[in-house]
Amino acid sequence: MASTSSSTAPQPAPWKASFLEHLNSMDSPEFVFSSLSPAPKNSPSDYLPRARYCIFRGFWAELPENKHNDAPKNERVYESEMPTFTTDVRMNKPFEVFASSSGHASDRSQTQGSGGGGPCEAVWWVKGDTKVQWRMQGEAFIVGPDVEGEGEQSKESSGVRTVKSELGSRMRVVKEDGKEEWSWKKELVRHFGNMSPGMRGSFRAPPPGQPVDQPYDDKNLKLGEKVTTLDDPVARQNFRVVVIKPEMVESTDLSDPTKSRRQQYRYDGSSGQWSHVETWP
Repeated sequence: MASTSSSTAPQPAPWKASFLEHLNSMDSPEFVFSSLSPAPKNSPSDYLPRARYCIFRGFWAELPENKHNDAPKNERVYESEMPTFTTDVRMNKPFEVFASSSGHASDRSQTQGSGGGGPCEAVWWVKGDTKVQWRMQGEAFIVGPDVEGEGEQSKESSGVRTVKSELGSRMRVVKEDGKEEWSWKKELVRHFGNMSPGMRGSFRAPPPGQPVDQPYDDKNLKLGEKVTTLDDPVARQNFRVVVIKPEMVESTDLSDPTKSRRQQYRYDGSSGQWSHVETWP
């Protein structure tokens, strides 16, 4: 059963169709994801920016169809304008998303489950004749294996409640029938199943960023592994979905230097509407 919270139903974003059209024209929907990392002690700033390339995996609750994905799937009862990508909980992204959030996590042991909410930006550059840059500002949330517990583990953590409340506020109902059966866990597993065996196997790799001369679990963690199942315990333990909840979206069209414009959209949570302003680039 979905646990969502929204006082005002979010309205469809006017930028979404163009955004998807442009991403579909890309060889690979790569984008730069930027987050904030806690700065070392005695630094002049509390946080430092960190950026890396990621792959757009569709909007939350709208996972693209994949004939090779045999994971159980939710009925399409929700849609959203929240981009997703996948990551390994052992990488820095999850920690940064937690550490820069209102919860200010200070230890990686506090970032193993669902939660987060730290500020982020995402940038796509659509090459070729299109020549449009898309930029999003917002907050990033982590969806982990604890998002939907069973039995004794059914009690939700504060992180899970935050994820379901924040993301749920931007999930728009498109089909009432089946809404109660929609499952957060099923959506998470479906994301795992949408990846190739080689990509799933990357979650069984040695610890990211750890020096190679340090000991690790070399019996279970190896480079180049392929995971063909959905329930590999090691890979699933490390697998996370990151959901970007955008508050501002910009598209800058540079295809014609004499007509360049920037379209800026901002979300108003009180009305559920997106405002639009056209500016000089």
